[in-house]
Order: sequence, then C-alpha cells, then structure tokens
Amino acid sequence: MNARDRDVEGRARSARPRDGLGRPLPYGAAGVERQPEGVVRSPGETVVEAQRLLDAGMPFHAHEVFEDAWKSGPEEAAPLWRGLAQLAVGLTHSARGNAVGGARLLRRGAAGIKGLDGRPYGVDVPGLVRWAGELAHRVDGGAAVDAAAEAPRLAGRLE
Repeated sequence: MNARDRDVEGRARSARPRDGLGRPLPYGAAGVERQPEGVVRSPGETVVEAQRLLDAGMPFHAHEVFEDAWKSGPEEAAPLWRGLAQLAVGLTHSARGNAVGGARLLRRGAAGIKGLDGRPYGVDVPGLVRWAGELAHRVDGGAAVDAAAEAPRLAGRLE
C-alpha cells in the first residue's frame, strides 16, 4: 500500500500532475502547473486571473481562483464567487464530455448569480447567465465543448 500524497501541511493531496481541465495524469507526465491554494486577491485581481485561465482553456483552475475569493472574501460577496466557481466547473465538466454534470452545474451557477444587482466588481452577471443557459442547452444536445473557445467574458474589456 502506498502512502497518500500530502501537502506541506500534511493534508492529503494528490501530487499527480493534471491537465488543463484538472484531470489527473500519470506520475511523471508533463502537466499544467496547479493554482496555489488560499491566495487572497482583490476582486479585480480575481476577475483578471480567472479570465486569463478561462481564456487559456483552464476552467478547472479558474474555479480554484473563484473558490479562494469565495472563502477569503466578505460574506456578502460569496454568492457571486460561488456561482462563478460553479460556472467554471460546469464548463470543465462540459469540456470533459460529462454533459449531464456540465449542464447541471452551468444552470446551478447561473441560478446562483442571476439575482445579483448591477455588475458586482465589473462582472457581467446578465451576460454570464445568458452564456451559461445557451451553453447548457447545447451541451444537453450533445455538443462537444472546447473550453478555450467557449470561455465566457467575465466583465467588459480587461486590460
């Protein structure tokens, strides 16, 4: 029996490399660098970093950025970050070919942010809700999903 991989704090954490969609690869394979956990970013930094990862076809990694914001930010911002994390995971599952899980998470994430007022931190909530609904519908219909090609725009033009 092999000992479980552990992080520096002793928590169980697989050391296997992962691909851009977060799937584990064999030990020794070239993978995508993991997102560090527990990084505290400003809301603007969160949006920019997540957009960079989404554009690179790495929605699994973008979800980790949103998760950090959700866990470290103010409670009133949690619904936004949680919903965005669910959208990113929905895109991840859709790109992995898991149509049922992908569509379900896209709809759940959209429902979680739908009622938010305005454009919190510049995030285009109505546009993301529309994007998620359209993608979920296509995924339900059997469409293949390329994560980078389907990456949503989180906000207006990001510099």
